[in-house]
Amino acid sequence: MILYHGSREIVKYPEIRKAQYHKDFYFGFYCTKLPNQAKRWASRYGIKGYLNSYEYTPNYELKYLIFEEMSEEWLDFIVECRSGKPHTYDIVEGPMADDTIYNYIQNYIDGKISRAAFWELAKFNHPTHQISFHTISALDTLKYIGSEVVDGSEK
Repeated sequence: MILYHGSREIVKYPEIRKAQYHKDFYFGFYCTKLPNQAKRWASRYGIKGYLNSYEYTPNYELKYLIFEEMSEEWLDFIVECRSGKPHTYDIVEGPMADDTIYNYIQNYIDGKISRAAFWELAKFNHPTHQISFHTISALDTLKYIGSEVVDGSEK
């Protein structure tokens, strides 16, 4: 399977970087099977970026968590990760909480909307996908194929 990572730079050797803010599935290296989504990641600052491609070979000796769709478990997991709670999975896969969904999640965390209201708002969003790699063993499932320039004007 080919996976994509959008970035401001070419990433031949993926890394897990600790960042200022926690992401959906905590700190990790994030990819998607949707090239257009990765192109948006690459050009999100309106400048030139790169669509990095990887051959992904699953290793079933690793600890996986897969969410087939947005669910109660998915929401609870993202709330925990974005609140700074680590997990023990090597690889986590599922829908992405894009900017709009992120705002709904933050409103839910802050008590501004109910869980029912979150689901009512979330159901109108387009499909997304992310797969995050959280350990060196997980990163070993990726083999760099190449990169292409994304000019920042792509939507």
